[in-house]
Amino acid sequence: MKQSIFILMMFLMTAFISCEPKSETQEKKQEANLDHFDPKGKAPTAVTVAKWEALKNKMPFEDVRDFAEQEKGFIAAPDYKEIKADAGHIAWSMGKYEFLLEEKGYQSIHPSLQRQATLNMNYGLYEVIDGIYQVRGYDLANITFVRSDNGWIVFDPLTAKETARAALELINEKLGARPVVAVVYSHSHGDHWGGVRGVAAEEDVKSGKVKIIAPEGFMQHAVSENVYAGNAMTRRMFLQYGVLLPADPFGHVDQAIGKNTAAGELGLIAPNLIIEDDIQNLTIDGINMVFQLTPDTEAPSEMNTYFPDMKAFWAAENIVATIHNIYTLRGAMVRDALNWSKNINEALYLFGQEAEVMFASHSWPRWGNERIQEVMKDQRDAYAHLNNGVLHLVNQGVTLNEIHNEYKVPESLQDSWQARSYHGSPENNSRGVVNRYLGHWDGNPANLIPLSPYESSPLFVEMMGGSERIINKSKSLFNEGKYLYAIELLNKLTYGEPNNQEAKDLLADCYEQMGYQQESPSLRNAFLAGAFELRNGIPGGASPKADGPDVIKAMETGLWLDFLGIRLVSDRAAGKAFKINLITPDNSEKYLIELSNSTLSNIEGFSAEDADLAITINRSDLDLVMMGVKSLDEMIADGTAKYTGDKTIIDQLKSMMIHFEIRFEILPGTVPVGDQQYNRNPFQQDIPAVIGAE
Repeated sequence: MKQSIFILMMFLMTAFISCEPKSETQEKKQEANLDHFDPKGKAPTAVTVAKWEALKNKMPFEDVRDFAEQEKGFIAAPDYKEIKADAGHIAWSMGKYEFLLEEKGYQSIHPSLQRQATLNMNYGLYEVIDGIYQVRGYDLANITFVRSDNGWIVFDPLTAKETARAALELINEKLGARPVVAVVYSHSHGDHWGGVRGVAAEEDVKSGKVKIIAPEGFMQHAVSENVYAGNAMTRRMFLQYGVLLPADPFGHVDQAIGKNTAAGELGLIAPNLIIEDDIQNLTIDGINMVFQLTPDTEAPSEMNTYFPDMKAFWAAENIVATIHNIYTLRGAMVRDALNWSKNINEALYLFGQEAEVMFASHSWPRWGNERIQEVMKDQRDAYAHLNNGVLHLVNQGVTLNEIHNEYKVPESLQDSWQARSYHGSPENNSRGVVNRYLGHWDGNPANLIPLSPYESSPLFVEMMGGSERIINKSKSLFNEGKYLYAIELLNKLTYGEPNNQEAKDLLADCYEQMGYQQESPSLRNAFLAGAFELRNGIPGGASPKADGPDVIKAMETGLWLDFLGIRLVSDRAAGKAFKINLITPDNSEKYLIELSNSTLSNIEGFSAEDADLAITINRSDLDLVMMGVKSLDEMIADGTAKYTGDKTIIDQLKSMMIHFEIRFEILPGTVPVGDQQYNRNPFQQDIPAVIGAE
């Protein structure tokens, strides 16, 4: 069974730290909150504990409405805590997070984050209102079932076939078996469509028996959003998603919008009904729905849905129990906070004036019109203030490298749980806004063409008197709880001396304390994962191979050719030039591919009369090349592909390509020497890092 990038991420986790539930001995150690999973790990310092106590007494913990809403409508939980993938490994486990239900205050977890992580322990089947149900705790997202005249309309079928299938089995067992008549993809991120094959068969979609409904631009963005920088995004996921961290009070505790992502089989069935109008009414099997397109908000292609007959508002991922990422640490185009706010405002006045329940693809529902309007207004204002407040400071000279220390969320929103920044963070979202409008330069000429840290750091180390003085000073700063100050010094030292393990271990200690103090799990994971890598290095070995046939089939040929241009090694192409006509008869496409000036370009719809090589191959056969199932040479040898002209150009092009290794070094001295490249078909396409789009 082919695997996707979701499995790649989770395989990495299972390969390096077991995802299996902890043994009884481990659980007892964990209960005591004493033993760290990493032999070099440290407990919270007195400074971190003091901050934890202050936050516990300062934040509005008396507001417990979320807990009542989180448990409302509970019908049943399954008798299992794990879901196995068809390939044999564990695709999903809620059991490993049960330490969060022990009602203990872990001083290694920000008290607000522990609250959010506990709320995200929803597990099982829930009624939203009569006719609308959710299965929560089976994946990063929720899967929603709307009872229609003759079956189920499924909203957002999770990441993996196995978890979506288990959710369908659960609701059919508890409420009576019904066929799926339609599936709605609310937006283009993979945890909202990857499990579609667990609830629908492709032949039923092609025949029209099952409708798959998606917003305009869905297919383009579902595949393309993370291709060009996909390897870098995947590597950065190690940090944002804490891939190397076990579920543990000292490690991974939550992902803000859910526990984590399932590691099963990802699939994609193309929609057969596209929502194109800004506001579009549609009736499917007796269910009246009003779709509101919300492009360039949480995703480039997204839509909300209102059920007027039930006064129920589906907020997709535009309104969940956190302020989301404007800038996501794994990397993506910076989102438009002001546009996000305006779309929430539109929904507020289109649907929020009468809605009696609001539910979404993450978190839990809110009931009652007053409560719904409160949440919508707070989130509307949080995104708008982020945009406006940052630009207010920027227009007075505050720079990209200062804004995270200057921008403040209004106190009234800080006291609102639904406006707390878990998935996003005020620090990085504020920097994202500056970057969106002004880019990376802060206006200081010293930062126009800066030295790389490997070049500049040895000078800093020398001028600070060498490693011993830096380490002694950093230890003093650490003991004073001035972790960011120590990080400034130790970061220079580790770049100046990448093999100085004492320095890396001390820097890891600083990162760890900073991680314990973070409310945002993205920041927490990044600091704790950074500490893990500094202490232990990136685990070596062969990189897992991942291909996803559905994603490859949905990828435009031009997108694949663009990525070949990114993989081309410029020096290897120096002095070479050629033109290739590529024809794919089964979909009536043609491309002109041209190498010149060490650059590979392509254009759709054109052929060159003076082409050096012409290749004719059906796109369905090219899919096998892109998946690495067969090579282009094999296709030519067996006659599947035809060519005219100079066939040696194929060998030239292959010789110019590299595959990107996922374990490239971010922190100094953390990658095993020589553990970079591994063998794959030169024209094989890596799967986009669809998970991190959140």
